Amino acid sequence: MTAPKTNLSKAASLAGLLVATMVSAAAALSVTPAFAAEDVTEDQIVRALAGPKKPLTRGLSMSPPSEAAPAVTPEQDKFLQSIRGRSTRSLSIAEREEIAAVAKTKPNIDLEITFDYNSANISQKSMPSVQALGRALTSPDLKGSTFVVAGHTDAAGADGYNQDLSERRADAIKRYLVEKFGIAGADLVTVGYGKSKLKDPSRPLAEVNRRVQVVNMQSKTAAK
Repeated sequence: MTAPKTNLSKAASLAGLLVATMVSAAAALSVTPAFAAEDVTEDQIVRALAGPKKPLTRGLSMSPPSEAAPAVTPEQDKFLQSIRGRSTRSLSIAEREEIAAVAKTKPNIDLEITFDYNSANISQKSMPSVQALGRALTSPDLKGSTFVVAGHTDAAGADGYNQDLSERRADAIKRYLVEKFGIAGADLVTVGYGKSKLKDPSRPLAEVNRRVQVVNMQSKTAAK
């Protein structure tokens, strides 16, 4: 009778080992990701668009890293006034590129506001960032400036389709800011760049490329 008991003991040990292994594997698969998206705050946006003195948190990018934003030149101001109040679709390729060139010298922030796939609907996870943007743009430090709201897409789809989608995404942000925060429409210049300026060219289809960038053009000229 000793042999059967030994076999039963071995079987029980093997069963126990198998169960323990399965439990350990299940636990490993259910581990919560270590990195989670971080919502941008109103204060971070204000500091970035006003010309912050120190870098912001991971996931945000801004320029220039100087204490004071460069003044608007007469030529830049003339160009800016010519595009205030213009519809997004009316901007020519040359005008879009000129906006991009001027934006490089102005305080800007990439909020990584994302959208539903193939849509201009703001994603729910990005809504807190859009609301923080609205509060920031109506703060005393920024209120009255003219801001560029630039829409971008990922690389999926044709150029024409992505250009149209990026314009609609910029318009969606502007519409939300005007309706929910009372920001003057003429103070928000919207522009679309389609897939021509990917944030992460190494991952052309990544969600991070479907975003909106905001630039403070530093003009206090009020809409008449």
